[in-house]
Amino acid sequence: MVSHGMRTGSDGLMCKIGPSILNADLSDLFSESQKLLDNGADYLHLDVMDGHFVPNLTFGHPVVKCLRRKIPEAFFDMHMMVAKPDKWINPIAEAGANQYTFHLEAAEDALELIRQIRETDMRVGIAIKPGTCVESVLPFVDKVDMVLIMTVEPGFGGQSFMKDMMPKIQLLRSKFPDLDIEVDGGVGPNTIDLCAEAGANMIVSGTAVTTSDDPRRIISSLRHSVEEAIQKSRLER
Repeated sequence: MVSHGMRTGSDGLMCKIGPSILNADLSDLFSESQKLLDNGADYLHLDVMDGHFVPNLTFGHPVVKCLRRKIPEAFFDMHMMVAKPDKWINPIAEAGANQYTFHLEAAEDALELIRQIRETDMRVGIAIKPGTCVESVLPFVDKVDMVLIMTVEPGFGGQSFMKDMMPKIQLLRSKFPDLDIEVDGGVGPNTIDLCAEAGANMIVSGTAVTTSDDPRRIISSLRHSVEEAIQKSRLER
Protein backbone atom coordinates (compact mmCIF):
# COMPACT_ATOMS: atom_id res chain seq x y z
CA MET A 1 0.00 0.00 0.00
CA VAL A 2 1.27 3.45 -0.85
CA SER A 3 2.04 5.40 2.29
CA HIS A 4 1.34 9.07 2.80
CA GLY A 5 4.39 11.03 3.92
CA MET A 6 6.22 8.08 5.51
CA ARG A 7 9.28 8.16 3.32
CA THR A 8 12.52 6.52 4.26
CA GLY A 9 15.63 7.86 2.64
CA SER A 10 19.37 7.50 2.55
CA ASP A 11 19.68 10.54 4.81
CA GLY A 12 18.58 8.45 7.80
CA LEU A 13 16.21 9.64 10.49
CA MET A 14 13.17 11.68 9.48
CA CYS A 15 10.67 13.73 11.43
CA LYS A 16 7.10 12.41 11.13
CA ILE A 17 4.08 14.04 12.74
CA GLY A 18 1.06 11.80 13.31
CA PRO A 19 -1.90 13.44 15.02
CA SER A 20 -4.14 11.25 17.15
CA ILE A 21 -7.78 11.53 16.17
CA LEU A 22 -8.94 10.25 19.58
CA ASN A 23 -10.01 13.74 20.70
CA ALA A 24 -11.29 14.86 17.31
CA ASP A 25 -14.97 14.77 16.33
CA LEU A 26 -15.39 11.02 15.95
CA SER A 27 -18.83 11.47 14.39
CA ASP A 28 -17.04 12.99 11.39
CA LEU A 29 -13.90 10.90 11.36
CA PHE A 30 -13.21 11.15 7.62
CA SER A 31 -13.38 14.96 7.46
CA GLU A 32 -11.36 15.34 10.66
CA SER A 33 -8.69 12.94 9.40
CA GLN A 34 -8.52 14.54 5.97
CA LYS A 35 -8.20 17.98 7.55
CA LEU A 36 -5.20 16.80 9.58
CA LEU A 37 -3.52 15.40 6.46
CA ASP A 38 -4.28 18.57 4.51
CA ASN A 39 -2.69 20.59 7.32
CA GLY A 40 0.63 18.76 7.13
CA ALA A 41 0.27 15.47 9.04
CA ASP A 42 2.60 12.73 7.80
CA TYR A 43 0.43 9.90 9.11
CA LEU A 44 -2.62 9.19 11.26
CA HIS A 45 -2.29 7.63 14.71
CA LEU A 46 -5.37 5.51 15.38
CA ASP A 47 -6.00 4.45 18.98
CA VAL A 48 -7.76 1.11 19.39
CA MET A 49 -8.86 0.38 22.97
CA ASP A 50 -10.72 -2.73 24.07
CA GLY A 51 -11.93 -1.87 27.58
CA HIS A 52 -9.65 -4.58 29.02
CA PHE A 53 -6.02 -3.56 28.54
CA VAL A 54 -7.14 0.00 29.19
CA PRO A 55 -10.39 1.11 30.87
CA ASN A 56 -11.81 2.75 27.77
CA LEU A 57 -13.42 1.77 24.46
CA THR A 58 -12.80 3.50 21.14
CA PHE A 59 -13.19 1.84 17.73
CA GLY A 60 -11.96 -1.24 15.90
CA HIS A 61 -11.26 -2.64 12.46
CA PRO A 62 -14.71 -1.92 10.92
CA VAL A 63 -14.15 1.82 11.42
CA VAL A 64 -10.59 1.57 10.10
CA LYS A 65 -11.87 -0.26 7.00
CA CYS A 66 -14.42 2.48 6.31
CA LEU A 67 -11.81 5.20 6.83
CA ARG A 68 -9.42 3.43 4.45
CA ARG A 69 -12.02 3.50 1.69
CA LYS A 70 -12.32 7.27 2.07
CA ILE A 71 -8.57 7.88 2.54
CA PRO A 72 -6.75 5.35 0.34
CA GLU A 73 -3.23 6.81 0.53
CA ALA A 74 -2.62 7.83 4.16
CA PHE A 75 -0.33 5.86 6.48
CA PHE A 76 -2.39 4.34 9.32
CA ASP A 77 -0.39 3.73 12.50
CA MET A 78 -2.54 1.51 14.71
CA HIS A 79 -1.88 1.87 18.44
CA MET A 80 -3.36 -1.38 19.74
CA MET A 81 -4.22 -0.90 23.41
CA VAL A 82 -5.76 -4.36 23.61
CA ALA A 83 -5.41 -7.32 25.97
CA LYS A 84 -5.04 -9.87 23.15
CA PRO A 85 -3.00 -8.24 20.38
CA ASP A 86 -2.68 -11.51 18.42
CA LYS A 87 -6.46 -11.65 17.99
CA TRP A 88 -6.68 -8.45 15.94
CA ILE A 89 -3.68 -8.71 13.59
CA ASN A 90 -5.52 -10.12 10.58
CA PRO A 91 -8.69 -8.01 10.93
CA ILE A 92 -6.62 -4.84 11.22
CA ALA A 93 -4.43 -5.85 8.26
CA GLU A 94 -7.48 -6.61 6.15
CA ALA A 95 -8.93 -3.22 7.11
CA GLY A 96 -5.95 -1.58 5.40
CA ALA A 97 -3.64 -0.54 8.23
CA ASN A 98 0.06 0.09 7.54
CA GLN A 99 1.57 -0.38 10.99
CA TYR A 100 0.51 -2.49 13.96
CA THR A 101 1.85 -1.21 17.28
CA PHE A 102 1.24 -3.63 20.15
CA HIS A 103 1.99 -3.21 23.84
CA LEU A 104 4.81 -5.32 25.22
CA GLU A 105 2.84 -5.64 28.46
CA ALA A 106 0.03 -7.46 26.61
CA ALA A 107 2.25 -9.82 24.62
CA GLU A 108 2.53 -13.41 25.79
CA ASP A 109 5.16 -14.10 23.11
CA ALA A 110 6.46 -10.88 21.57
CA LEU A 111 8.63 -12.62 18.97
CA GLU A 112 5.73 -14.72 17.70
CA LEU A 113 3.54 -11.62 17.60
CA ILE A 114 6.16 -9.77 15.55
CA ARG A 115 6.36 -12.73 13.15
CA GLN A 116 2.58 -12.80 12.69
CA ILE A 117 2.42 -9.05 12.01
CA ARG A 118 5.26 -9.31 9.47
CA GLU A 119 3.34 -12.03 7.62
CA THR A 120 0.57 -9.51 6.87
CA ASP A 121 3.09 -7.03 5.38
CA MET A 122 2.29 -4.43 8.04
CA ARG A 123 5.13 -2.60 9.74
CA VAL A 124 5.69 -3.51 13.38
CA GLY A 125 5.67 -1.16 16.33
CA ILE A 126 6.16 -2.04 19.98
CA ALA A 127 4.91 0.19 22.79
CA ILE A 128 5.64 0.43 26.50
CA LYS A 129 3.62 2.10 29.24
CA PRO A 130 5.22 4.58 31.69
CA GLY A 131 5.66 1.91 34.36
CA THR A 132 7.55 -0.47 32.06
CA CYS A 133 11.35 -0.22 32.06
CA VAL A 134 12.93 0.56 28.72
CA GLU A 135 15.39 -2.32 29.10
CA SER A 136 12.51 -4.77 28.58
CA VAL A 137 12.09 -3.63 24.98
CA LEU A 138 15.77 -3.76 24.01
CA PRO A 139 15.80 -7.45 22.91
CA PHE A 140 13.12 -6.68 20.29
CA VAL A 141 14.34 -3.39 18.82
CA ASP A 142 16.24 -4.95 15.91
CA LYS A 143 13.11 -6.91 14.94
CA VAL A 144 10.62 -4.02 14.83
CA ASP A 145 10.26 -0.83 12.80
CA MET A 146 9.38 1.51 15.65
CA VAL A 147 9.32 1.80 19.44
CA LEU A 148 6.60 3.86 21.10
CA ILE A 149 7.34 5.45 24.48
CA MET A 150 4.14 6.45 26.25
CA THR A 151 4.37 9.75 28.12
CA VAL A 152 0.97 9.30 29.77
CA GLU A 153 -0.88 6.24 31.02
CA PRO A 154 -2.65 4.86 27.93
CA GLY A 155 -6.41 4.90 27.81
CA PHE A 156 -7.56 8.51 27.78
CA GLY A 157 -6.63 11.67 25.92
CA GLY A 158 -5.82 15.04 27.47
CA GLN A 159 -3.49 13.84 30.27
CA SER A 160 -0.42 15.70 31.51
CA PHE A 161 2.93 14.94 29.91
CA MET A 162 5.39 12.84 31.98
CA LYS A 163 8.82 14.33 31.38
CA ASP A 164 10.48 11.62 33.48
CA MET A 165 9.98 9.31 30.48
CA MET A 166 12.64 11.22 28.50
CA PRO A 167 15.56 9.04 29.73
CA LYS A 168 13.90 6.05 28.03
CA ILE A 169 14.03 7.89 24.70
CA GLN A 170 17.60 9.04 25.34
CA LEU A 171 18.75 5.48 26.03
CA LEU A 172 17.07 4.12 22.88
CA ARG A 173 18.48 6.91 20.71
CA SER A 174 22.01 6.42 22.08
CA LYS A 175 21.90 2.71 21.25
CA PHE A 176 19.91 2.90 17.99
CA PRO A 177 20.72 6.11 16.06
CA ASP A 178 18.40 5.30 13.12
CA LEU A 179 15.45 3.81 15.00
CA ASP A 180 12.00 5.36 14.61
CA ILE A 181 11.09 6.40 18.17
CA GLU A 182 7.53 7.56 18.70
CA VAL A 183 6.28 9.55 21.66
CA ASP A 184 2.61 9.73 22.62
CA GLY A 185 0.81 11.52 25.43
CA GLY A 186 0.53 15.19 26.32
CA VAL A 187 2.79 16.22 23.45
CA GLY A 188 2.30 19.75 22.13
CA PRO A 189 4.14 23.06 21.68
CA ASN A 190 5.03 23.24 25.39
CA THR A 191 6.58 19.76 25.57
CA ILE A 192 7.89 19.09 22.07
CA ASP A 193 11.41 20.39 22.74
CA LEU A 194 11.90 17.87 25.55
CA CYS A 195 10.83 15.03 23.23
CA ALA A 196 12.91 16.27 20.30
CA GLU A 197 16.07 16.80 22.35
CA ALA A 198 15.69 13.33 23.92
CA GLY A 199 15.65 11.83 20.42
CA ALA A 200 12.02 11.19 19.44
CA ASN A 201 11.37 11.59 15.71
CA MET A 202 7.78 10.33 15.40
CA ILE A 203 5.43 12.67 17.22
CA VAL A 204 1.88 11.81 18.20
CA SER A 205 -0.03 14.91 19.22
CA GLY A 206 -3.69 14.79 20.13
CA THR A 207 -5.57 17.67 21.71
CA ALA A 208 -2.82 20.21 20.95
CA VAL A 209 -3.53 19.70 17.24
CA THR A 210 -7.18 18.68 17.08
CA THR A 211 -8.48 21.47 19.33
CA SER A 212 -6.33 24.19 17.76
CA ASP A 213 -7.80 26.95 15.62
CA ASP A 214 -4.70 26.63 13.45
CA PRO A 215 -3.63 22.94 13.27
CA ARG A 216 -1.24 23.69 10.40
CA ARG A 217 0.76 26.07 12.59
CA ILE A 218 0.90 23.54 15.47
CA ILE A 219 2.04 20.71 13.18
CA SER A 220 4.62 23.00 11.58
CA SER A 221 5.90 24.06 15.01
CA LEU A 222 6.26 20.43 16.16
CA ARG A 223 8.09 19.57 12.94
CA HIS A 224 10.48 22.50 13.29
CA SER A 225 11.52 21.43 16.81
CA VAL A 226 12.17 17.83 15.78
CA GLU A 227 14.01 18.68 12.57
CA GLU A 228 16.25 21.12 14.47
CA ALA A 229 17.09 18.41 17.02
CA ILE A 230 17.80 15.83 14.30
CA GLN A 231 20.08 18.28 12.50
CA LYS A 232 21.90 19.08 15.73
CA SER A 233 22.46 15.40 16.51
CA ARG A 234 23.85 14.80 13.01
CA LEU A 235 26.38 17.57 13.48
CA GLU A 236 27.41 16.13 16.86
CA ARG A 237 27.98 12.59 15.54
